[in-house]
Amino acid sequence: MIPSQTGKIALVAVLIPCLNEAPTIRKVIDDFKKSLPEADIYVYDNGSSDGTMEIASQAGAYVRFELQRGKGHVVRRMFQDVEADLYVLVDGDDTYDAGLARELVNKALEGPFDVVNAVRFSGSNKDAFRYGHQIGNRLMTGTVRLIFGNRVRDMLSGYKVLSRRFVKSFPSLSKGFEVE
Repeated sequence: MIPSQTGKIALVAVLIPCLNEAPTIRKVIDDFKKSLPEADIYVYDNGSSDGTMEIASQAGAYVRFELQRGKGHVVRRMFQDVEADLYVLVDGDDTYDAGLARELVNKALEGPFDVVNAVRFSGSNKDAFRYGHQIGNRLMTGTVRLIFGNRVRDMLSGYKVLSRRFVKSFPSLSKGFEVE
């Protein structure tokens, strides 16, 4: 739990949707335990066949399942099931820096903001931000910036802090990665 500017204690949950993330999930969980030791960590499996869920359970995460395939289905289930004031949504493939989580949570509390989106930089992990993805992200982010202003810098980042208000009212209708 984290005190906000108003003095209210904020309950934080880390939400990690997974599909076959056995090589990385323990590190992701351990890194978030270090960065946000007060947070509850939830790993939602979407049909892994590589032992991801066993590893996540051994690492101390709450493990849950979503049988309908697709990240959109998993995110919708997480939003329905988990109760918190702030939600850190992150992928289980270790492409995002858990060390930034405290800063992102603090930013969300300063607002209060409903969405704080982590911005990726191409030099951080080339596999996570391939050239074709960079072009697509620039086009989508540019379009959103034209419509809503310069507040958005990485439209397709999978690393976000979301308010309870956002999570509990978000009309998630997507089935797959379009949820981003």
